[in-house]
Amino acid sequence: MISQCVILVGGLGTRLGALTRTTPKPLLPVNGKPFLDFLIHRAVRFGFTDIVLLAGYLGDQVLTRYSGERRIAGRDARIRVAVETEPAGTGGALRYLEGIADDHFLLMNGDSWLDMDLRAFAALPPRFPFLAKVALRRLENSGRYGAVLLEKDCIRDFDAAGVGTGDGLINAGIYLVSRDLIGVVSRLPCSLERDVFVPLARAKKLGGEICDGAFIDIGITQDYERSADVLRTSLFRPAVFFDRDGVLNIDEGYTHRPDDLCWNMGAVAAVRAVNTAGWYVFVVTNQAGVAHGHYDETAVDRFHRRMDAQLAVQGAHIDEYVHCPFHPKAKLKAYRRDTHHRKPGPGMILDILEQWPVDASRSFLIGDRESDLQAAKAAGIASALYDGGDLHQLVARELAARTAD
Repeated sequence: MISQCVILVGGLGTRLGALTRTTPKPLLPVNGKPFLDFLIHRAVRFGFTDIVLLAGYLGDQVLTRYSGERRIAGRDARIRVAVETEPAGTGGALRYLEGIADDHFLLMNGDSWLDMDLRAFAALPPRFPFLAKVALRRLENSGRYGAVLLEKDCIRDFDAAGVGTGDGLINAGIYLVSRDLIGVVSRLPCSLERDVFVPLARAKKLGGEICDGAFIDIGITQDYERSADVLRTSLFRPAVFFDRDGVLNIDEGYTHRPDDLCWNMGAVAAVRAVNTAGWYVFVVTNQAGVAHGHYDETAVDRFHRRMDAQLAVQGAHIDEYVHCPFHPKAKLKAYRRDTHHRKPGPGMILDILEQWPVDASRSFLIGDRESDLQAAKAAGIASALYDGGDLHQLVARELAARTAD
């Protein structure tokens, strides 16, 4: 499972004028928080929990704000910041990954957004024949970026920015990268697009994959001003809430050891189907085993990490895991609490609806107990009972019914 995501945040942002005089471009506010926050949150919700920020201009601001450990999307994420000591360019910045880069990692531009499935994009085939794979987006006017010539899954060349107009594929700023790419960088500064990707394309060592999600590049004032609406619209979507034990995995009674993870029939395919539909996937699970002292909350996290890893093999992911460790008759006093977060209470669902841009009117929960369905009803979303069999078939029917609406 690829878990490392590197984000290029070193650009000067000169085309934005006064906006970037004292603020790095990726830290410009969008909908009340830095644009970079959206990129980091998206990476972590897709399971990329090792975040590396390659900073340059005003890099101390990036270092101060982001470096360290934090909890994002129900996961523990580590954020490291490397600040260049001299201008390196988007290609030269990769040299700061020497000694810390994984065999393969996700690489993203820190000033653009493409609404796409990062986990599916980063699913390595048995043989990855390229040094990098580029996410491509078709635009009606590709001239600003320079069109990309794609033959099957291989990029053959790039037009220079400003050359030509009309419909074409562009580099959308998201890449699946082999660590060997770092060795291609032979001088500083250099451009990732011009000095690294162009020679690779001509040597048939650069792949491409076409994506069709919402795209925005905040590099010019006009697009920066549009970015708030683009992100607000692209992030607002329905969700499927899954109970965990007995629905996604077989319930052996206080299931918590990663080695005991056994998926129910069609569970992985069900998650992948929701991912493919573009909906959020959340897990909301009572974990009374914590309250009764059978295991602790770190064990819950370990189990979820195993789920992440096994889902990733299939290009699937869960956006956030939420658990309730409390019980009114808990053995451990610290967890002895009657709380509306424990199903049939709606608290876990309501927290997600408050913190995520979810279209609740089309969302639904899948549970195997009446308490699950009661929680959904109290939260104002639909539900369906899973009573065994192929979970994918049930989810597919529910998705189809709501997509038809």
